This record gives sequence, structure tokens and C-alpha cells, in this order.
Amino acid sequence: MSDEPDADETRDVESVADDCETVNVAVDDRVEGVTTVTMTRPDARNALNAQLRAELKRVLDAVEESDARVVVLTGADEAKAFVAGADVTELRERDMLAQREASKRPRVYEYVDDLRQPVIARLNGHALGGGCELAQACDVRIAHERAKLGQPEINLGIMPGGGGTQRLARLVGEGQAMRLVLSGELISAEEAYDIGLVDEVHDDETFDERVYELAGSMAEKSGVALEYAKKAVKAASRMDLEQGIEYEAELFAQLFATGDKDEGIDAFFEDRDPEWPTR
Repeated sequence: MSDEPDADETRDVESVADDCETVNVAVDDRVEGVTTVTMTRPDARNALNAQLRAELKRVLDAVEESDARVVVLTGADEAKAFVAGADVTELRERDMLAQREASKRPRVYEYVDDLRQPVIARLNGHALGGGCELAQACDVRIAHERAKLGQPEINLGIMPGGGGTQRLARLVGEGQAMRLVLSGELISAEEAYDIGLVDEVHDDETFDERVYELAGSMAEKSGVALEYAKKAVKAASRMDLEQGIEYEAELFAQLFATGDKDEGIDAFFEDRDPEWPTR
């Protein structure tokens, strides 16, 4: 199979996005093999309402089936936010039964978490409540220095419900998670970096350069190896050590059934760039 993106698959992803009002897609615009998915509700600071959640799911389904090797997930820059939270108006209108229905999985958080491609969160602004939870579901988080993060749901008489009490504790430890969830306080990008909630912080000059440098570095790799490596690393927080090691060994062995393994090793010996046979 050619390493070049299939034109029909590219059109499929972009055509799905063309039918969306709150999600945009750019395929290979900055780096080959990288698809950027942008949430665009600038008047609401990209708050996660039902429409945005539904459209994001449709777009991610299309990306999953595309030749994209890496996804950058971000918010519209004019919103000055990644995602400022859930749509509070929708929350006010729900009773327990309606919320239980809305919480049925898979939600957007699971769509991002389970996507076969690595997902880099480009945190161009505030990531609050559901937006912070969406960032936590991504594989790597790179924040602009102006961003603020937090779980302020407690201020509304509720609590995080999109995985925030679970993923946050795994990222920053129980004590820091308790502090953020129980106080509802917002923290700067630098503090988020200090406690492990984000992986890097950059200013205007280096922010996008670094996001796409990292995305491009990943996109040069075998698509199937990226997928299996992502699964294995995620298993570390979901299995005990023995189970995780067994799972890793099985995924490692399965890669020996792919042409990518032979191509990668041959390219190494021949001192050339590999041409991966699988997407």
C-alpha cells in the first residue's frame, strides 16, 4: 500500500466536516500524516453542547478510518479557548434520567481516548470542566502559556462526570486531583505542567511550531506500531503490572506479523527512510 494519503479517504473526512457547523478538519495542511480537528463554537468559547459532541463523534469516526497517523485536537483560536466546559444551559434542563441517558458511553471522551491514532491536545486557551476532561482523554497535552485548566463543576453543585475524577487522578495523583475537583480552582498552564496535567507549555513564538513538530515526528512512524504502542501505554494505568507486561508482549509479537516490522528493520540496515506498507 502506498504511504501517500488516499484522496477518497481525505475527501471523506473533509466531506463529513463540511456537513458540520461546529467542527472543522484540515488534512495534511501543516504536516503530512497529521489531521487537525478544530472545535468551533467561538461565541460560546467552544462549550460542549449536544451538537458539538455529535459532530465531533462523526468527524472522529471518519478520521479513524482515514490514513491519518496523528490527530491534533484543538479549539478555534478566536474563542480563546480549547473548550470552556459543558453547555450549562443543557445541564440545567436535565433531570437524573436525562443525564443518565446523556452519560451513556461512548461519549466524546471515549471517542478520543479509544481513537487508534495518537491524539495531541493543542490547548490554545482555557480547558475547563468538560474541556479539561477532553484534554485528559488525549494522549499528549501541549498548552499555550495563556491557558487555564480546572474542574470547576463543584461550584455548580455537581462534580466532573466525563472521566475527570478518574483520568485526572491517574495523571496528577490523588491529592492534586482532590484539590482541583473539591475546590473548583483554576490553575495556570505552568502549574498544570508542574503537577503533570500538561506535558509542555509554550508561548506564541513556539506553540504551534512545537505542536506540529511533535505531531510530525509521530506521523513519520508506522501507523500500526503507533496504534499498538498507544494501546500498550494506556494499559499501564488500567491493568496490574503482570497483566500489562503480558499485554505488551502480545502486542509486540503481533507487530511481527506486519510488513512494517520488516520494512523498518530493512530501512535501518540500509540507512534510509522507511516506506511503511500499512497505513
